[in-house]
Amino acid sequence: MTTASPTRLDPASLAKLSRLEIVARLVVEGFISGLHKSPHKGFSVEFAEHRQYVVGDNIRDIDWKLFGKSDRFFIKQYEEETNLRAYLLVDASGSMNYAGPADRGRGLHALPQRPTKFRYASCAAAALSYLMLQQRDAVGLVTFDSRVRRYIPPRAKAAHLRGIFEELDRTQPGADTNLSTIFHDLAERFRKRGLIIVFSDLFDDPEQLANALQHFRHKKHEVIVFHILDDDELTFPFQQLTQFEDMEIADARLMIEPRQLRDEYLAQVNAFIERVRRICWQFRIDYVPMRTSEPFDTALATYLARRMELR
Repeated sequence: MTTASPTRLDPASLAKLSRLEIVARLVVEGFISGLHKSPHKGFSVEFAEHRQYVVGDNIRDIDWKLFGKSDRFFIKQYEEETNLRAYLLVDASGSMNYAGPADRGRGLHALPQRPTKFRYASCAAAALSYLMLQQRDAVGLVTFDSRVRRYIPPRAKAAHLRGIFEELDRTQPGADTNLSTIFHDLAERFRKRGLIIVFSDLFDDPEQLANALQHFRHKKHEVIVFHILDDDELTFPFQQLTQFEDMEIADARLMIEPRQLRDEYLAQVNAFIERVRRICWQFRIDYVPMRTSEPFDTALATYLARRMELR
């Protein structure tokens, strides 16, 4: 597992991803064809109007046919392509700070930890921001818990990457979760349509979450949801009498016998995951389950390769 800070992404991880494209499959505002075919930004694709030539204009833009008819120089003006605008939404609520041991089978105290869900999400978000800026797409970042912690508007400049990495580095998961309220707020805040990429454990009421994700789609955004969970949450491997602590509510603890609750717990977790999956399918949202025991670069490469096949 790559556990490096997002500001020091493993070159081997990036190598697995660099040949792949971020491809937006639905119609969004901006340039959506993945890697740009032209080395020039803002090249034109659709004629808009003529204007009279002035000194300093590129003579290659002169409409020579119109010159032949009018004996005057006119410049063809086009509507410029704008780059894909992507918003990375990284959940920084308390539950994202959980990390289980790498392997429970060999003694808890001697084992390294898996990355926290937040660190895993940060690495994945950093990798995607790197790739999209390589494609000259505009990338923005939102970190949030029960409120928006930080909003960095999308930009397409290479220097923008450092600001994203630094913000992910210094953010510490904190308060409780309020996904639906945050998403409704952001859906209204993002005036221009783009690609919304969510990194979260999605611990919220499924019906409220459905309404919030639908709000993004109503605003014509494309949405990708990376559902990040720790193996402990998926398998509930606890054997002994254990005290569980709520990571978002102070002093909320409960001592339980886990073997008595495992079947009911797993049934509810699986039902929750399936409900989220169906919500995403309903609103044509890409749903990507990720578990922190799997290297984030491998998970991203697998998803992006599949996404390219669906173009």
